[in-house]
Amino acid sequence: MQVRRLALTGFRSYEALELELPPGPGIVVGANAAGKTSLIEALVVLARGASHRTAADAELIAWGAPFARLEADIEHGRARGADGIAITVERSGSTSARKRLLINGIGRRTSGLGEALRIVLFAPEEMQLVVGSPSLRRATVDALAAAGSPAYARALSVYARALQQRNGLLRRIRERAADPDQLPYWDQLIVEEGGAVVAARLDLLTALAEPLLMAHAEMAPGEGALTMRYVTNAPPHEHETPTDALRRRLAETAEKELWNGATLVGPHRDDVIFELGGRALSTFGSRGQQRTAILALKLAELELLSVGGEPPLLLLDDVFSELDPERRAHLVRRIRELPQAIITTTTLDDLDPALVAGSTAWRVTLGRVESLAASPWARS
Repeated sequence: MQVRRLALTGFRSYEALELELPPGPGIVVGANAAGKTSLIEALVVLARGASHRTAADAELIAWGAPFARLEADIEHGRARGADGIAITVERSGSTSARKRLLINGIGRRTSGLGEALRIVLFAPEEMQLVVGSPSLRRATVDALAAAGSPAYARALSVYARALQQRNGLLRRIRERAADPDQLPYWDQLIVEEGGAVVAARLDLLTALAEPLLMAHAEMAPGEGALTMRYVTNAPPHEHETPTDALRRRLAETAEKELWNGATLVGPHRDDVIFELGGRALSTFGSRGQQRTAILALKLAELELLSVGGEPPLLLLDDVFSELDPERRAHLVRRIRELPQAIITTTTLDDLDPALVAGSTAWRVTLGRVESLAASPWARS
């Protein structure tokens, strides 16, 4: 899988950009706030339908522009051919936006994007994945699960909407502005879709277990087995499914939820714990061990998301400076095995000279992209 062309109009700092992306590693060099991370973000939006940097689509639109348009041409192997993705984000108010998505000229839902463009993203904020907020770990698991399953993406979307509606209803009931008899409809959606989300997350972690174990053992032999353990607030009793357990827990917490005006159980409150040799890495692991675990996860994602021998597109957003020389070298070896990767950095000094020599490089300056090799690949 390779992205052959990326075109942006009114996106972040890019008034207009058309970029031809050759195979192999591509390096984007630029100062902070120059716009290099926005190129990574554009590819994330094209692959997931949403940004990893903001939940507000309106923020993607350049200041003063009425809309943002993102386009990509993706080349697959012989079995699939090529795909074209176009996403338009149009202002619908001062802080809101409407989004329209086309794949090969046909309107599609966000859940269909994973079939056209699969990515593995390694961004600076993920350096906090082991010790940071549970929401960061949930988002990582959800993005990975959605990339391999449109059904999961739909279930997660329905669950999120049902959760928002149910929380609003619980607040109104607490204020005596609504009737508790309205709850069963939303309860059923929370139970059915939430149970599906938990079951899919568990399946994903099972599929990820062996690639994660092997990737970590390759980088840190003798340090112990790296695992990811799912921690749910609705643990199932014997013979219970995740749906059964969530239904039971929802009934058990019903009175407390009415008092709090919020949904207290469900996959939106679950967590994933990294463990090394059976011990929580967030508590007992060194900073180096934590970073090794995160890098192992990214390498495992590459394997898990490979389809028919086609690896996903690897996006590395200014992370080499966070890695020690040994981990950098390991990552460079893996990058060289991929058909395509996009790397951002503030300075080429953070990168392996051999990687730089074998890459296409561009410099970003205030939303303009210029080839460092003076080739016609970039124009804006």
